[in-house]
Amino acid sequence: MNYQGLMRLGRIQPRTSKILKSFGHFQTTGSTNHASYVSTWTPFAAAFNTRPQKKLNLRLNRENAGLFCIPELKDHTGFYLLKQNAEHQVSKLVEEASSKSRKRKIVTIFDELSDTLCRVADLADFVRVSHPRNDFAQAAEEICVELSSLVERLNTNLSLHTALKTVLEEGDVVPTDALDKRVTELFMFDFEQSGIHLADKQREQFVQLNERIHMLGTFFQRGAQKPVQIPKSKLPENLRHVFGLDGDNIMVTGLFSDHYSSIVREAAYRIFLHPDQHQAEVLDALLTARYQLARLVGFDTYSQRANRGTMIESPDKITEFLDLLSDKLKPRSKVDYDVMLRLKQEQERGAKEIMPWDPPYLSAIGRQQRSAMANMDSLPYFSLGCVMEGLNQLFQCLFAVALQHVEMEPGEAWTEDIYKLAVVHKTEGVLGYIYCDFFERFGKPNQDCHFTIQGGRRREDGSYQHPIVVLQLSFSGPRGASIPTLLSPGNVDNLFHEFGHAMHSMLGRTRYQHVTGTRCTTDFAEVPSVLMEFFAADPRVVTTFARHYKTGEPMKGSAVINLCDSKKMFAASDMQQQVFFSILDQVYHGPHPLNGSTTNILAEMQAKYYSINYVPDTAWQLRFSHLVGYGARYYAYLVSRAVAAQVWHTCFKDDPFSRSMGTRYREEMLAFGGEKHPRNLVEGMLGKSPTVENLVDSLIYDMDESVKSLGQL
Repeated sequence: MNYQGLMRLGRIQPRTSKILKSFGHFQTTGSTNHASYVSTWTPFAAAFNTRPQKKLNLRLNRENAGLFCIPELKDHTGFYLLKQNAEHQVSKLVEEASSKSRKRKIVTIFDELSDTLCRVADLADFVRVSHPRNDFAQAAEEICVELSSLVERLNTNLSLHTALKTVLEEGDVVPTDALDKRVTELFMFDFEQSGIHLADKQREQFVQLNERIHMLGTFFQRGAQKPVQIPKSKLPENLRHVFGLDGDNIMVTGLFSDHYSSIVREAAYRIFLHPDQHQAEVLDALLTARYQLARLVGFDTYSQRANRGTMIESPDKITEFLDLLSDKLKPRSKVDYDVMLRLKQEQERGAKEIMPWDPPYLSAIGRQQRSAMANMDSLPYFSLGCVMEGLNQLFQCLFAVALQHVEMEPGEAWTEDIYKLAVVHKTEGVLGYIYCDFFERFGKPNQDCHFTIQGGRRREDGSYQHPIVVLQLSFSGPRGASIPTLLSPGNVDNLFHEFGHAMHSMLGRTRYQHVTGTRCTTDFAEVPSVLMEFFAADPRVVTTFARHYKTGEPMKGSAVINLCDSKKMFAASDMQQQVFFSILDQVYHGPHPLNGSTTNILAEMQAKYYSINYVPDTAWQLRFSHLVGYGARYYAYLVSRAVAAQVWHTCFKDDPFSRSMGTRYREEMLAFGGEKHPRNLVEGMLGKSPTVENLVDSLIYDMDESVKSLGQL
């Protein structure tokens, strides 16, 4: 759903079995906080190596507790009661905010208003896409629509806007501090993003544009995933069996980028990315509507509107960042493509160049050769339980927090195979809860995701509202009682990444939920998750949990090093592609009208920023669904990676288990969510403010260090 103004939605996501023998149990050692291991399988690891089962309710007094232990959600009709309660509370808060006899801070009232809405909307947003029962999913969908309408009304409530504006201009009726002012300013900015300050006719135009953007974004995302049908007569007979057959037609559902045959990859690329006139018109309309909306609320471009308050902030500076990075990547990318060409020539004698359909397959081959271990051979060393135990021990070392498996109440989970974790600090107690929805199932979105169900905030009585999140991934389940879920190295990276988001939510201790955890700018929200990828690629960390699920035998040290080194390969070519995507995103969301069609601009930007030539009669941008969710902000991942690299090399490279650095990282970065400007968070942690130059230098330094470890420099 498309909520703006008062709400910042939170999406950017068992049972202990018998203890098996010969499994890694990792303990912290007194003074060094480093992890070690002995050969027993902990109950925590055992829980994750056994798929949760529905438990017989042997205690008659254990009634259905309701979804997420919300009593109203014992069945789907409870959503309507939650909505009614929220509407009643919202009405009271609006009245209080507008009252001349108000006794509380305006920012406190606004945050309570935001929290009231988000605790229902965040929950409904998750349930509508993830609950396997149609009655729950449909009820949640209806609540999302109705809350969206309520938020639109609040966003055009002039008395609320006046109350907020008066406090910013004249001060509040009760004492406030700098944090109160920043969050008040964020509320005002979100308000004005919704056109509250416009005249009636312009506000009506804003609402229409906003609805149009939402509708076009939905259409574009659907079109980006739509399969392509062509008559099978257009393909040679020896290729037809690779793709799906539908009568006399061939159905191409994707790029087949991991197929061993370059002929198959080329065919899929040309067919799947063939220009679609309707999809091109949808994209043109979406970009035009965004530009018009940005101009309506006083911005020169949509990129300027979307990036206000970020680390770089100015579209000119974003382009400067991407240009400088592009220049430094070109010679480094050439090294990568030379390696890929040699790999291609081993399979195709006489191959002369790398084509756009080659890098995913060839880089996978190169990484596998470097690791000297096929994915299938590494799987037994990465059971879900042992990786989770590794994360648990890492967090104990860094933050003095433990992940504790919690038995759920009847009706608390949306399906049977969910794990619930309490995040418990050594002295502070419970910090929050993580629900782990890890296994694939029919109808479940096939994407890794972090959902906020409830944001953390400091209540007026001094207690803290615990954050609650869901981590959603799509692993294969255990195979019987003897083979647990086994993860590929890529799965391990994804799990570490998503736990970076979760711990951002858990370790935050913000005064206001509007800015808690991952409710911060896009370029900072990915820093904690990307940083966790550095830990997942460090042999000292991987060694603590890479143990065979049957024998308890640790993965050989040389194998761990080779596996970690393989993750560092082709970093320059991968990043060059991200730069190309990012600059294309910036141009699309810059001044309008555009200087040509989106396909012509694609070809022009590819020639300038990417080392692989554009293929005529293809329109890759029409499949780029990130243009909807990350419009004008796709570059933000590169900024997050630059900051994460600085934090890693400055604070954790020498000792990835350092408690002192973990504590500093929490206190200077994670604790604040969006309470501080991201530049101030980085400066507090690293002692210097992020600039275009030092962000680019950070990425290049990290890349060159990786190349050195690979023996290529």
